[in-house]
Amino acid sequence: MGKKLWRAVVAGGAAAVFTGVAAVPAGAAEGGVSFTRVQVNGGKPIVIGVSKEVAVPASFRMATTRQWKWPAVFLYRGNADERLWHAIETSDCDKVSSGVCDFTETMFFDPSEWDMRNSEAGAWKVAAEVYFQGGGGDTDDEGLTAYVKRNSRLTVNASPEPVTKGSTITVTGKVTRANWETRKYVSYAGRQVTLQFKPTGGTYTTVKKVYANGSGNLRTTVKASKTGTWRWVYYGNTTTGPSTSAGDNVVVK
Repeated sequence: MGKKLWRAVVAGGAAAVFTGVAAVPAGAAEGGVSFTRVQVNGGKPIVIGVSKEVAVPASFRMATTRQWKWPAVFLYRGNADERLWHAIETSDCDKVSSGVCDFTETMFFDPSEWDMRNSEAGAWKVAAEVYFQGGGGDTDDEGLTAYVKRNSRLTVNASPEPVTKGSTITVTGKVTRANWETRKYVSYAGRQVTLQFKPTGGTYTTVKKVYANGSGNLRTTVKASKTGTWRWVYYGNTTTGPSTSAGDNVVVK
């Protein structure tokens, strides 16, 4: 994957710094710093589409007696040089005690600005780093895993509308997911998707599970029993985020 270009907006609102980072491998460090209370997106997956910037919250505590600059947490694979390309904005030090600071951070992922590869979907490790005034720094693996996923979408259509009680309703739809390389949504073949129904005034319950065909299309039939709304739900996987279609209401007479 190679080195990544990243942006760190340093404490105090200073100008953005752009640099190619050649960090020491995760777990190997020059010492003098400890990182604790590291969180990325509250432990939830980072789901990214094809055009909108995604802002991901992170936070950490850093303890050191050395003079420092540009502390941050980041995502990597293999070693600390293999980073996921993103921009970073880090807060000022929120002083806890002498030499101990809490930081909040925002990671910005923008598929419309940076070339993301579909192979980058999946599990990433989390590390924290800081540079020292005068040179050197500390980079530590935090033993955490963050999942970065391609966004998915679902459509739905239930017909005929209205329908006679006891007749057949055909529910169709399509499941697609973000292709970061083409910046378009493409068919997601073979996915198992759940059909749900909500009667008027009620709540959604599962009716059946259906597999998408080779073009990502969904199709099934059900018996019309009462007026209500039909929708599809996809629960996602390690590389693709979950999605829920809009609801399509069918009046049963």
